[in-house]
Amino acid sequence: MAEVKYESKIVSNPSSIDSIFRAGSDMRNLQRMRDLIPQDKVSDLEFEQDYLRFKVDGLGQKIGIRIVDKETDDYIKYGIENAPVDGNCWIQMKQVAEHDTRIKLTVRVDLPMMFKMMIGDKVQTALDQVADALAKIPFDQFEK
Repeated sequence: MAEVKYESKIVSNPSSIDSIFRAGSDMRNLQRMRDLIPQDKVSDLEFEQDYLRFKVDGLGQKIGIRIVDKETDDYIKYGIENAPVDGNCWIQMKQVAEHDTRIKLTVRVDLPMMFKMMIGDKVQTALDQVADALAKIPFDQFEK
């Protein structure tokens, strides 16, 4: 096993860093984006303030994502639980202007080298797609 790190491209979101941080610090906010989750691949979603659990088609068990650390206006770190691989992910944020907060996602997982070669490009593509999706979310509207 080797620890592998993937980083998304940096994207810009027009929301304030406070709004993004508050939204990401409460997993219940993800319920608002439920329709963006592919229902044919992910089911049995369970939202609580500091964790999210769900079933992924083909895995059988529920996977969890739990908030394990956060620093106001800087990052939110999530741990991955009950998954086939150990790891964590985090969202880093930096507000560069009133309506411009930059976001970057980082994922660290322990993978066998064979898996790294097989799925590395797919993980990177998926991470960049998630970053693109985060860039479009109007986090400021979560507070209304």
